[in-house]
Amino acid sequence: MFRHYLRLVLFALGLLLGVQVPGFINDYSQRIEAHWQESEQGLKGFRETAKNFFKGDLEALVAHYQASDDPVFNSDADSLNLLLDRSRLLDGEWRAMQGPWYAKAWHVASAADPELLEETYQGYRYQVLLAPEVIAWGIACALLLAWLVECLLLGAGWTLGVGRKHKIIQHEQRHWR
Repeated sequence: MFRHYLRLVLFALGLLLGVQVPGFINDYSQRIEAHWQESEQGLKGFRETAKNFFKGDLEALVAHYQASDDPVFNSDADSLNLLLDRSRLLDGEWRAMQGPWYAKAWHVASAADPELLEETYQGYRYQVLLAPEVIAWGIACALLLAWLVECLLLGAGWTLGVGRKHKIIQHEQRHWR
């Protein structure tokens, strides 16, 4: 009977953990979009300058700043390069988060920006969303966790000999008759 309750507890734990996955992915996606929009806003003035003088080429604007003898322009070139690098990073992350659910999940699990992932984790609040994909994640994680733990426990029990019936040697059976 204890085993049945353990299965139920594992299933419930897996379900609760599984329903967090889509919420976390959604929070990461929203964080990326917010940072991306902020980055684009920060580059807006530079884009206008590049549009007016360099046919919209921000790299040409950076090169112009770097070629200047003025240390202020050189410093601005470094700052603009940092903004452009950040914009490229966020644009790549944003594009990765525009795919189907499995692509998003894979990206967050394997290729997400560590800094943004940590920021999302620090700001994440546990939530239970009632959407079909959330329910599917919950049930899948619950079944997987329950199955893995049961396999581990049964394998350990089998290895240690728990639950095996020992055969009685025929000779000993006859001796006690």
